[in-house]
Amino acid sequence: MKVVLLREVKSLGKEGDVKEVSDGYARNYLIPRGLAVEATSVKLKELKEKSERKDRKLEREEEKAKTIKGRIDGQVLSLKVKAGEGGRLFGTVTAKDISDTLQKEFGVTVDKKRIEISEPIKHLGEYRVKIKLFPSISADIIVVLQAD
Repeated sequence: MKVVLLREVKSLGKEGDVKEVSDGYARNYLIPRGLAVEATSVKLKELKEKSERKDRKLEREEEKAKTIKGRIDGQVLSLKVKAGEGGRLFGTVTAKDISDTLQKEFGVTVDKKRIEISEPIKHLGEYRVKIKLFPSISADIIVVLQAD
């Protein structure tokens, strides 16, 4: 029997895969647990439409990431922070601080989880920060910390 997987099944495949399994395995395990449905022509058509929508969405996200990269790649981001003697900061500059400043200065919304800070930012100066915009697209910015 052919089935369309609704969720990832460890020994079988991932969501959306069409697999040939024994009738008993499909009727007694996969279908009752909501892991798969029988692969009818209607289900296969729905699966194809869903994958096409997903592909279009990924293409839009990739285009958006390229646009954002064009706007911020290589840019200098200035932050005014409170610092003590010797240029040591009171606290640290976090990915959220960088994300908020990107929003204010460039009008670009970037999730703080996508900002990769290679070392803790605890002193005044310049730091290179990498921003993962898409799995294959990243932008590098320079963060300059100045005393407030």
